Amino acid sequence: MRTCKEVTALVVAREDRELSTSEQLILRMHMAMCKACPRFERQMFTMRSAMKQWRHYGGNDE
Repeated sequence: MRTCKEVTALVVAREDRELSTSEQLILRMHMAMCKACPRFERQMFTMRSAMKQWRHYGGNDE
């Protein structure tokens, strides 16, 4: 089983590139057994959504 550190690195890497099939399987298996890593993944999703909204915020005022 991969460590949480390795899995969180995969979660971050997924932001920049498509994961291989084996990486996706590792991620899915770890997420099924871990409580902390899914929380980290949700936090990443929240930050990504906030950054996306921030990028489009205020652009239509001028």
